[in-house]
Amino acid sequence: MSSLPRALSELYARIPLGMRLGLGPMRDACARFGHPEQALRTVHVAGTNGKGSVCAMVAEIARAQGLRAGLYTSPHLCRFAERIRIDGEPIDDDALADTLGRALGHAPDLSFFEAATLAALLAFRDAGVDLAILEVGMGGRLDATNVIPAPVAAGITRIALDHTERLGATRVEIAREKAGIAKPGLDLVLGPMPPDVRAAIDQVARAHGATTSSIDGVPAPARVGLPGEHQKTNARVAAVLGARIGASPGAIEAGVANVRWPGRLERIGEFLLDAAHNPDGAEALASHLRALSLPPEHVTLVFGTLGDKDWAPMLDVLAPCARARIYVAPTGASRAPIEPERMSERHPGVVVASVAEALELASAAGSSLTVVAGSLVLVGQARALLLGLPRDPPVAL
Repeated sequence: MSSLPRALSELYARIPLGMRLGLGPMRDACARFGHPEQALRTVHVAGTNGKGSVCAMVAEIARAQGLRAGLYTSPHLCRFAERIRIDGEPIDDDALADTLGRALGHAPDLSFFEAATLAALLAFRDAGVDLAILEVGMGGRLDATNVIPAPVAAGITRIALDHTERLGATRVEIAREKAGIAKPGLDLVLGPMPPDVRAAIDQVARAHGATTSSIDGVPAPARVGLPGEHQKTNARVAAVLGARIGASPGAIEAGVANVRWPGRLERIGEFLLDAAHNPDGAEALASHLRALSLPPEHVTLVFGTLGDKDWAPMLDVLAPCARARIYVAPTGASRAPIEPERMSERHPGVVVASVAEALELASAAGSSLTVVAGSLVLVGQARALLLGLPRDPPVAL
């Protein structure tokens, strides 16, 4: 059995391949392992924002229904094992070392994300899960998770501008890529989206022999375990997916009410950590801050992001919400950060050298609330520091 540090080291060596778009290597690797993707009942969720939250909700719904659930998401906040969860808990170190070791040893041509996806499929088959909930990594059509045959249920949460260099410059182009998870006979559950975006998804779905349904008229469950108005919309998508896996109304209500998803409007003392890392996510975060009725004089913003993100519109939305602004570069990720000095030039604030310094300075500011946002890498670093958690190196894949 491969040790976990060795397996992670070998996996991280594949980061230069990035999140490669294309299914050929994954299909070949799955065939070498006896097609674990075909041994699983799955739920598949794509979308620009909200897909991780929806997957977490569906996993809790499945557990409330008495099913053994596997949950695969990306990226991780603190430890790589967070990406592969079984029965609500990150995979244990021995099982992770074993599945990663097998995936890496017998599929040397896979990228970081492909190898992680294969390890998840192997782990879920080994564990005998009743249902595997898979979050799309990027896009959908050519994402490594799309090797699965027709899932039990699938959905697309929201379409916004992100990864435009890979998926397309417009929402319609991005929608077409995400709609590529459609399979013959499948009905895709769609979150709210403009008519032209919906039309693009419908066109792709029909070409694949699939159909689509909106959540118009679907009520939000009575209680949603994740804060924010946008999570009520995510809960509606999750509720429909939950019904399609055969969950009872009671299990759907319980699963959505009990869901926990770190780094999504997560309150830790005076800190509010949120995974907003594109303009659409920043708008949702700003809306939540306005709903709290805290004047900017009572709020401090800690902000930093990676170089492939559209940081200026994010900051334009969030900066007015805070009296004090602290800018810091997330460190250790596979992609270079945006220089904090550029942010300070756009909206004046203090530039600091480390996340630890940013948190200390924010605490000293005496604000009622400190918001940490702009990057999942930044949120993961802050969360680990605030809670004293161990960390694996961050990977924005």
